Amino acid sequence: MPKHILSILVENQSGVLGRVTGLFSRRGYNIESLSVGVTENENLSRITVVVNGDDYILGQITKQLEKQVVVEKIIELGQETSVKRELMLIKVKTTEKNKMMIFETVNVFRAKIIDLSIDSLTIEITGTPDKVESFIELLKPYGILEIARTGLTGLERGSTTINN
Repeated sequence: MPKHILSILVENQSGVLGRVTGLFSRRGYNIESLSVGVTENENLSRITVVVNGDDYILGQITKQLEKQVVVEKIIELGQETSVKRELMLIKVKTTEKNKMMIFETVNVFRAKIIDLSIDSLTIEITGTPDKVESFIELLKPYGILEIARTGLTGLERGSTTINN
């Protein structure tokens, strides 16, 4: 099933996230990725949701969301018409033998080492989901200890905004 990325502008108030995600779970739609944050307007938050489904499912989700009083606007972020990024923190086992190879991988991917101990590194990487997944695959042989991912977030390209 195709992936759809919805950018949902909502009122910034208590319980809104639960109401929005409740719509998905009550109808049996799985949320693949979710990120939420306040916008340039402190009264509004942006929820970015990645969901799998055909056009019918997307239409049903959109109709249900539009019925919510707290939802201001919904747009789908297209592949070519938007920029999307994800942040990941990943902790990897290190030894004296593999530390330099991990450093090289970090440099190639333009990631950052944000914590260093005798036997592990914590690395921050930002990029497209494909870039993040590729980074994970390259680090697997060293031993991944822990991963934390923010979920996808995005904006439309150019001067177009969700408000116009």
